[in-house]
Amino acid sequence: MPSIRPPFTARRGRRARRGSSPALSALALVSVLALTATACDGGDDQASGSPSASAAESDGGKVQLPSDLVDRLRQHGIDLDKWKNGAWKNWDKNDWLREAQDFINPIIEGLWDPDRMRDAQDPDRGVDDSDLAGDQGVTDPEPAPVDAKTVPAKYHANVPEAGKLLFDSPEGSMVCSATVVQDPAHPGKSNLVWTAGHCVHAGKNGGWYRNIAFVPSYNDSAMATSALQSATREQVAPYGVWWGDWAQTSQQWIAQGGPTGGDGAPYDFAVIHVTPEKGGSGKSLEETVGGALPVDFAAPAVADVASITATGYPAAEPFDGQKLYQCADKPGRLSLSTADPTMYRIGCTMTGGSSGGGWIAKGADGKPALVSNTSIGPATSGWLAGPRLGEVAKGVYESVSKKSAGQ
Repeated sequence: MPSIRPPFTARRGRRARRGSSPALSALALVSVLALTATACDGGDDQASGSPSASAAESDGGKVQLPSDLVDRLRQHGIDLDKWKNGAWKNWDKNDWLREAQDFINPIIEGLWDPDRMRDAQDPDRGVDDSDLAGDQGVTDPEPAPVDAKTVPAKYHANVPEAGKLLFDSPEGSMVCSATVVQDPAHPGKSNLVWTAGHCVHAGKNGGWYRNIAFVPSYNDSAMATSALQSATREQVAPYGVWWGDWAQTSQQWIAQGGPTGGDGAPYDFAVIHVTPEKGGSGKSLEETVGGALPVDFAAPAVADVASITATGYPAAEPFDGQKLYQCADKPGRLSLSTADPTMYRIGCTMTGGSSGGGWIAKGADGKPALVSNTSIGPATSGWLAGPRLGEVAKGVYESVSKKSAGQ
């Protein structure tokens, strides 16, 4: 690929980056309540944005917020009524919450209606070839492109853990992809979702995205884009809309990540704890969709991986983000810096919007496990790269799990 980008996040024409620092002790966990896939340029010169109007404004959406968060909102000068009526669209740099203890993500019931879900853009990001010229480390020859194949409908019957991640950024409504993963604190009843760091946080020049929500098996019946124009919310989101009430990514991503390039890519991962928008039936996300994948933090060597399957909702051309795709290929190695872990790389034509989607491989026991997620890819598509999950990723995962242990 001529340029490397975090291939898929929530908005069009962008790429995500990652931060680096292998030491778990250096990891600063960040809490997010609702931001996700669009890595946008969140620098000092990006003080405002104009996301589309929210359902809260047009349809009287209700803001739901745990009582223990009300005081936190007030401490940050956030007026709940104003937030409901559109204040979440104000992206002044002084109001862009950045640190772990800062992020607040009130649920705005009805905000993610079918139109906003359909129109959210991919936040893919790229890196020019020149950015790779001075890289040192182990990098295998660029893989041949592998054509992405559509997942047969219904998606839930084939990949029940996969879904679309929605969020708002200064540039508008964005999309990424995500995967339901197991929760050690709640065996069989997980509410954890795995995605890319650039789908929840803008990186070094920005903060947390807003209104982060996960839609498992989005457009489960694989309806044509024309048919989605008149689809109901239940048809588009048959397993509900799940809002992030807590999220964490690596400090490396927060410190080094950006809208284009590969900085921080080896640490471009995040875990989100979600809750149903309308309370639901009392069932967990795992129980609702019927499955959750284990996460393999052993970072298997490339030689030991016969094949990796990447899943996502590519939204940049020639895709439109409305259907689920997969690529399967034997991985190679990509090194962006000798100081950072080498990444996995596979041939794949998926584009932006697939960012954050899970990479699945069979473990020693022959069972599938999540081993990575889509992070970067070339501007022209053709391959994807994802981080190898080691101690830093495990620290993020365990921290979110422990925080939800009492829930």
